[in-house]
Amino acid sequence: MNFTKKLKESKKVFFKNCVFHIDENVYEPAEDTFLLAENLYVTSGEHFLDMGTGCGIIAILAAKKGAKVVATDINPYALKCARNNAKLNRVKIEFRLGNLFEPIEPTEKFHIIAFNTPYLPSEKSLNKRDPIERAWNGGLDGREIIDAFIFQVSNFTEKKGKVLLIQSSLSDIHRTILTFVEKGMQARIKAKLDVFFETIVLIEAENR
Repeated sequence: MNFTKKLKESKKVFFKNCVFHIDENVYEPAEDTFLLAENLYVTSGEHFLDMGTGCGIIAILAAKKGAKVVATDINPYALKCARNNAKLNRVKIEFRLGNLFEPIEPTEKFHIIAFNTPYLPSEKSLNKRDPIERAWNGGLDGREIIDAFIFQVSNFTEKKGKVLLIQSSLSDIHRTILTFVEKGMQARIKAKLDVFFETIVLIEAENR
């Protein structure tokens, strides 16, 4: 199947004059994605990391604003999807495959790091072969990936640089803010959205 035909058959999401095609093996943008997208303030020339890029919507919006963007994902289908969407929306992004900060060089630092985390608590063991489950399954308390991310993130954030993290009220928002503080960062709830049985929040943390 050629690229053009596959794009015509895939799901489409439209946002801020951009179109995003969603592969069946890639997390489809939802309320959490758009909460981050609506609160994405980027200055031209800033070094921006979009972790867990999925279909690439956040990375592409940042690139449209003039940022120098690196986008990562553990899901190879997501990277292929995001790369195609970047091409479709005519932006330049560097894509890297890997988990959390594995694909990032130890000396790299970013002005902004954005991560829509896998935050939902789950009693079942993670099926690592299911790319969609890896996008939402946060372990027993929903914090497995959140805590691993916060433990490392300040090492890759410029001084006065910011972290934008999406999570749910189901995975202990207060603990996230305290953990950021313990790592030497200031943190606050920047935006929130009530959906069904939970509240989705965008937490902004600044590296001191």
